[in-house]
Amino acid sequence: MAAPDFVLPSRRAFLHGGALGLGGIALRALGLPRGPVVRPHAARCRSVIYLHMEGAPSPLDMFDPKPALQKHDGKPCPDEFLQKARFAFIKGHPKLLGTRFPFRKCGRAGVDVVELLPHLGQVMDELLVVKSMRTDQFNHAPAEFLLFTGSPRIGRPAMGSWVAYGLGSENRDLPAFVVLVSGTLPSSGKSVWGSGFLPSSLQGVQLRSQGDPVLYLQDPADIDRAARRRMLDASDELNRLRLQTTGDPETQARIDQAELAFRMQLSVPEAVDLRSEPESVHRLYGTEPGKVSFANNCLLARRLVERGVRFVQLYDSGWDLHGTGPGDDLDTQFPKKCRDLDRPFAALITDLRRRGLLDDTLVVWGGEFGRTPMNEERDGSKYFGRDHHPHCFTMLLAGGGVKQGAVVGATDELGYRVTDTPIDVHDLQATILHLLGLDHEKLTHRFEGRDYRLTDVAGVVRGELLA
Repeated sequence: MAAPDFVLPSRRAFLHGGALGLGGIALRALGLPRGPVVRPHAARCRSVIYLHMEGAPSPLDMFDPKPALQKHDGKPCPDEFLQKARFAFIKGHPKLLGTRFPFRKCGRAGVDVVELLPHLGQVMDELLVVKSMRTDQFNHAPAEFLLFTGSPRIGRPAMGSWVAYGLGSENRDLPAFVVLVSGTLPSSGKSVWGSGFLPSSLQGVQLRSQGDPVLYLQDPADIDRAARRRMLDASDELNRLRLQTTGDPETQARIDQAELAFRMQLSVPEAVDLRSEPESVHRLYGTEPGKVSFANNCLLARRLVERGVRFVQLYDSGWDLHGTGPGDDLDTQFPKKCRDLDRPFAALITDLRRRGLLDDTLVVWGGEFGRTPMNEERDGSKYFGRDHHPHCFTMLLAGGGVKQGAVVGATDELGYRVTDTPIDVHDLQATILHLLGLDHEKLTHRFEGRDYRLTDVAGVVRGELLA
């Protein structure tokens, strides 16, 4: 039956109609599912690689050592630090815990770097060390939701989805937002790369490190490319009839996703083929093609931004070091995680610089919060570890318009609270969007009667971080 010339839209379609404005129609005609570009100023970078250390590494043991903490190692924590304090696991009156490994000064700024990170120490002149990050969440999932969606509760769009909404991808054959995982999924699950109330075509696309990078990337053996195209055309026609009838933006998102998936069948295998890299690059990163590793994902991230992917999110698990046993302590697991991190992270910075990509790519590294200057000693454990700590933590940034070889912010003598230049999570988000040329207050989406944005009702672009 032929489609009617005109169908009165349903109430639901009418309420959703604002998502299908003229700008959206024009952009979708280009195959780029995105919202209005809000660029009040020139962009300082074109893409972002965000390296998230899931579980929260300890700044005290990596970049912010405290002589006073070392001096009073094993002594009871001063009472003033415990008044009205709330911890995830620490009970009673905890003891202070000094660092377990020595540090050395690196780069022109003399940044303190634990000796377990020798390769990273060699590129500190490219990095900005921000010692004064803070959050108001002290459990993993809420802190990750806040960091990546702007809210501690599930359901908001991820930062990468907001960037894709505002800017789209520079390569119509690849997603604007790609996710890579080494180890287990984050505590917050896959929702931290979900699109929330934005079109589902803007959610992060997770690429796997083993087997097909995307499930069902290959067509069945008895279906050739032309047949697949005819099937997709028929499906698109039905979906467009549905869209004409209901005006539901998710129908348009379904069309966009199917078309992108079809193009990805040709583009993704080439993009993720690490074996095409010369041996010198594999030595630089310490990669082993075919294995799941942080190193492989760092190299893959460079290949993706090189091909126009806008936002690449890496999740690396294993940093939640409470000291309850040998698998999450500072004496055995921490050195292992530093080894896994050191060469690939330094290689990524070096490789981006050599290829002329670092100035156009913002690299962000960090966890969801910090760790306590006290030993957790959960249930009388004899292993050394630290509890969750929201009041201060360290992040590293490089490239994309941020300062080089510098340190911003400071913490007190025990590394308990920020004493200089406090930077909140929404400030970081606002600054990342600013570097991409986006105004965090104007990049909004109307949902349930009000305009939402990544930074909610807070956030200030922090000039202290900008070059």
